[in-house]
This record gives sequence, structure tokens and C-alpha cells, in this order.
Amino acid sequence: MLTVLAEICVKPGRRKAVLAAIETLTPTVLQEEGCGSYQALVDHQAQIPWKQNSPDSIFMVEHWESLRHLERHQQADHMERHRSAIKEDVVEVKIFILEQPKAH
Repeated sequence: MLTVLAEICVKPGRRKAVLAAIETLTPTVLQEEGCGSYQALVDHQAQIPWKQNSPDSIFMVEHWESLRHLERHQQADHMERHRSAIKEDVVEVKIFILEQPKAH
């Protein structure tokens, strides 16, 4: 199982609109073969000196059975439409594909 962490950096004041688009998209993604979870999270606003602040970001936490499933997800028609719909609101997307370390 792969874990995907994606930071979607949006233009100031546009986070709610992008979150609404993700909320609409989520049930379709959860029906995709190989999708274990698909969740949007936002920055918890707290004044802690060691905390990173990202008030204009959305963080996606996703679990996929394999890289093949993730690639199919990225190429799905509904994802193409989603990216097209939010492209004017998005500044940058950072995607991390993570796995548990293998035992030595």
C-alpha cells in the first residue's frame, strides 16, 4: 500500500472553492479500483513556534494499492476535469509517494 501526501497550494481566498471541488470529487475517487482512502485536510491554525503554517494549502492524504492504481487515478477523466476546473485557483502542487521502510 502506498501513501500519497499532496500539498495543493491555492491562491489566497480560494481554499474554500477548491475544497468544495474536492468534496464533490471524493465519492468518485473512493470508487476507483485500488483506492484505500482519499481525504482532504487543512492547516490547524495554532500559534506554536515550531509549527509550519500553510493557511492557503490543502493536504491530500491518499492510500493506493499500487503505483499502477495511482497512475490510473491520475489519468482518469474525472481527474482531468477536476484539475481543469481548479487550475486558476492552484499555484503549485507537491506530491509525495511514500511507503513503509523495508525490513533489513
